[in-house]
Amino acid sequence: MIRLGRRRRSFDGANVFITGAASGIGRATAEHAGRRGARLHLTDRSADGLTETVARVEAAGGTVVLARTADVASYDEVRALAAEVTATSGPMDVVMNVAGVSAWGTVSSLRHETWRRMVDVNLMGPIHVIEELVPPMVESRRGGHLVNVSSAAGIIGMPWHAAYSASKFGLRGVSEVLRFDLERHRIGVSLVCPGAVATPLTETVQIDGVEKANPRFLKAQARFRRHAVSPEDAAAAIIAGVERNRYWVYTSTDIRLAHLLQRLAPPLYALLMRLINAQANRVLPEVRQARRPSDAA
Repeated sequence: MIRLGRRRRSFDGANVFITGAASGIGRATAEHAGRRGARLHLTDRSADGLTETVARVEAAGGTVVLARTADVASYDEVRALAAEVTATSGPMDVVMNVAGVSAWGTVSSLRHETWRRMVDVNLMGPIHVIEELVPPMVESRRGGHLVNVSSAAGIIGMPWHAAYSASKFGLRGVSEVLRFDLERHRIGVSLVCPGAVATPLTETVQIDGVEKANPRFLKAQARFRRHAVSPEDAAAAIIAGVERNRYWVYTSTDIRLAHLLQRLAPPLYALLMRLINAQANRVLPEVRQARRPSDAA
């Protein structure tokens, strides 16, 4: 059970549920929590990746109580998984919504399917988990913690991120409400806003309307990777955020400063966003209109 002291929460013996545990931030967070004595309940769409995570956690002495594949975008799959988790271990002490997908594009190139996929996975996925796993936490009266991984794109207006930001700003709104709704139940909420993180997502990100073999894109991608923090660093920030019961959790200083600028100096923030947008469109000026055949008629 998660214990709340004067300043720190402990993972030792806590039932912890993590989505997106097969790779990246989700895997690293599972490993960090496992080293702190958590009893892990893990899920992801990738069976192979999930198996590897379990092996890594257990090799380091951690405990995985349950690992199951599921698509968080499917309410039925999440409901079935949550029922199994609760039947096996009782209410969770910490629930971490880490799973997510990313796609970029201009408003002229984004497909409808892309908009829908971002919302289904990045917003409705966490909502499905919250619906099924947080009420048992409330009813248990033991307190606990909820972690929602948003993004820098859930704070600032990053170029070509409209569809992605729709989901991440939405998750930020959910978190902002639950931050206060759940306080009386001694359930803390952390909103994690990563900037650049070197995960497999950076290699597979979908960009509607852009040829990813374009040398300018490859150059920009390489620059992104050099700037990115490791999944382990991001996971360490998340674990510290839970232990210290922090709401805002940043994984890099640049996003913390951008958020501060947005709040304290809006005109400077607007200027910064315009400069970033101009730079992005210089790097990738050639946009192919990625419309469905029916739209092109």
